[in-house]
Amino acid sequence: MAPSAPRTRAAAALRMKQIALDNQGHTIRRLRAQLATERRELATTKKELDETQVALEASHKVIAGLTEIGLSMSKKIEKMKVKKQQTKASHVECHQKFQARIQEAEDSMQAQHLIIEALVEDKDSLLQTIQGLQEANDATAPFDDE
Repeated sequence: MAPSAPRTRAAAALRMKQIALDNQGHTIRRLRAQLATERRELATTKKELDETQVALEASHKVIAGLTEIGLSMSKKIEKMKVKKQQTKASHVECHQKFQARIQEAEDSMQAQHLIIEALVEDKDSLLQTIQGLQEANDATAPFDDE
């Protein structure tokens, strides 16, 4: 058995090497499959990341636009507040002018009323004087029907 032992050992060693190579081949195929899976997942992740980046940039543009609109509206609101204050001041001034005119008209009417009362009193006094003169002269009163 001596001559066949080295052949058997050599065959066993070759068989062991073949098994090792088969195992390495299997491991390499498995690792390549894992690598391919990892690459697909990475590509999917990269695509999702790119889509997220695009969405984020769009979101930033929307936020910038809304901020600009908000600032514009704030400016308009401030202008409207100033205009409202100016309108209110103008209204108060107008109101004061009308009140002054009304007061002037009332004062004028009261002065006219006093003049009319004075004229009525003068008229009554003149009528009494005329009646007194007529009675003194025994004449008929020309203003009796008034």
